[in-house]
Amino acid sequence: MSKVLVIGGGAAGMVAAIFAARNGHEVHIFEKNEKFGKKIYITGKGRCNLTNNCEMEELFQSVMRNEKFLYSAFYSFSNQDVMEFFAQGGCAVKTERGNRVFPISDHASDVIACLVRGMKEAGVRLHLNSEAVQLRFDGTTVAGIRLKDGTIISGDRVIVSTGGMSYPSTGSTGDGYRFAEFADHHVTRLLPSLVPFEIQESYVKELQGLSLRNVEVTIYQERKKIYQNFGEMLFTHFGVSGPLILTGSSYVGEAWEQVRRKAAKKRLKDADSNGKMDELTFPHMSMEVDLKPALTWEQLEQRILREFDHAKNKQFKNILPQLFPSKLIPVMIALSKIPAEKKINEITREERRAFIQMIKHFPMTITGLRGFQEAIITKGGVSVKEINPSTMESKLCPNLYFAGEVLDLDAVTGGFNLQIAWSTGYLAGVSV
Repeated sequence: MSKVLVIGGGAAGMVAAIFAARNGHEVHIFEKNEKFGKKIYITGKGRCNLTNNCEMEELFQSVMRNEKFLYSAFYSFSNQDVMEFFAQGGCAVKTERGNRVFPISDHASDVIACLVRGMKEAGVRLHLNSEAVQLRFDGTTVAGIRLKDGTIISGDRVIVSTGGMSYPSTGSTGDGYRFAEFADHHVTRLLPSLVPFEIQESYVKELQGLSLRNVEVTIYQERKKIYQNFGEMLFTHFGVSGPLILTGSSYVGEAWEQVRRKAAKKRLKDADSNGKMDELTFPHMSMEVDLKPALTWEQLEQRILREFDHAKNKQFKNILPQLFPSKLIPVMIALSKIPAEKKINEITREERRAFIQMIKHFPMTITGLRGFQEAIITKGGVSVKEINPSTMESKLCPNLYFAGEVLDLDAVTGGFNLQIAWSTGYLAGVSV
């Protein structure tokens, strides 16, 4: 029996600890916070979207990069395995729209309780308020850790599952990247991901708090379409957020990173190291919202014509409540350039068609991504080229394992990032 030390009591760490202990090892898990799973408590607006009940093919398609690295992890501990694991642990789950899986109770705390209960039942030794600050080695082989209070803990295996840089208030402050670099691992460029957009147009502030459902967003980079999807978005004081936008940020971040690489080759100034996009390097991107995606351009024109025909003598502003939420109406009037008091029967064909065009292509300009304080996950991390995909063990340092967000793996919204954490954590746990 070996002694296994797990650094980080988040999703990946707790699963790794459970399965390592179930395999007969003496397992100790070290969490610097006062409780386990602090970040899980705030995922899914406190409900915890813990995986996605989709086909395996979609699971891989939802990973933004390095999806082939996850082949063994996903097949070893699939989304179906995750749902069964929680159900057997006393946390029944349900599937909602978009195949998103939540605990039946709608409380993320029940997911945490299930994992903590699982650790205790497996015999894991729990260490809260215990911050690991250094890896210890015997030659090139990891041999233990040192805690912040100076305590040296020896161990035969160490699993680093410290998370990324997102939501640093939960303890995700990049400790694992420092451990990896100390072990001569390469850490790829770190960027905030699944994060809201900053928007240039001033009218977004007028729309603050407005949620739009069943709209379609399309994002262009120099006329090239890089993202298109259907769903829900939210206007904020700085721009836009919501599931549709957060998923889009993965594609925007990837496109901007490609621009940065090209710029670096030309010896142009690089983006800020704190993840804030440098406007000198990264061009603004255009975004269009189709406010009526269920209707073709022609169908929408027919509907508008019917509305106009029924209200010929009314003012333009008086038919808009039939089409839009009240908060959106003043902005639509301003952008349409049709006077609010203009009679319907006085609106020209050109004005009407321009109005329809705006409904189908509501314009905005993306000027930046919000930072790590608001990012759900981190894009980038420990290079997977240096990790054995079948075990999660380092190829450089024997007995050192990595799992979860600390790795250079990220996916779109919908429970896919937690699936990465569960799968890689499981594989590390059973492989030690």
